[in-house]
Amino acid sequence: MDNALKTHHHDDIRPADMMQGLADALPALGIVAAVLGVVKTMGSIDKPPSILGGMIGSALVGTFLGILLAYGLVGPLAGRLQQVIDADAAIYHVVKQIIIASLHGHPQPLVIEAARSGIPHHNQPGFAEVFDGLRGR
Repeated sequence: MDNALKTHHHDDIRPADMMQGLADALPALGIVAAVLGVVKTMGSIDKPPSILGGMIGSALVGTFLGILLAYGLVGPLAGRLQQVIDADAAIYHVVKQIIIASLHGHPQPLVIEAARSGIPHHNQPGFAEVFDGLRGR
């Protein structure tokens, strides 16, 4: 069961890992764009300062875009995707707890408590809520 959960999670997390890899590469691409812009500017070193200033400015836009996209868009998106995938995986761990507790022959309230304790705290029902639900209240 652990292997199945690990395999399932590994397959689900791949898009988030790829997005994080893209976020990690974007600043380097921005630097490459800046270097190419500076090389182009150096080829036009005999132009007036107003033209050179525009060329240098356009070279720096590549760096700006690389950093903005990496840290302002793609990186946070990859992090949020990771959080969503981890939250979705929690249900499988709860089901695993139910199966294991049931196989050990625990009484139903203990099986439910084992499952409840595996739910993340922000979604976890209170102890009283669970047992009121069991009693049909």
